[in-house]
Amino acid sequence: MNDFDKLVKEFEEIDPITYADILVEKSKRILPVLVNFSADGLTGVSIFSSFIFAAVAADGKLSEEEYALLYPALHAFLGDNLDYDSCVKTFKELRKEGKELKRVVDDMVDLIGLFSEDIKADIIVVCMLICAIDGKISFKEKAWIKQLIK
Repeated sequence: MNDFDKLVKEFEEIDPITYADILVEKSKRILPVLVNFSADGLTGVSIFSSFIFAAVAADGKLSEEEYALLYPALHAFLGDNLDYDSCVKTFKELRKEGKELKRVVDDMVDLIGLFSEDIKADIIVVCMLICAIDGKISFKEKAWIKQLIK
């Protein structure tokens, strides 16, 4: 087993409390860097959100755990009318946008390369955490993460 597969296994086995602690710690390190990177500050938050949403969409499925994680952001942006079933339907539609998602991934790879190795590693850890929230990092999620690591 290579180091990446070993790391994936470790992420899949993280307990919920450790998971939350790592996610908060990494987010507190990443967000200020992204906010300072952007001219208006808000774009930095948007960039971070894009990484989170892309991690959720990496396998083309929305698990209940991923929905629970995203709910506060979805609620803030879209209001009370977006329930789990509506989100699942939306994610299925996103799968059909393959070329657009490929472009987004390419943009993310370019963007992540602009930051220090520490921040790049933190962003990748957050993405891996998001992918592992349902206890399994799928083949598609692994492929997406590997693109970010390049």
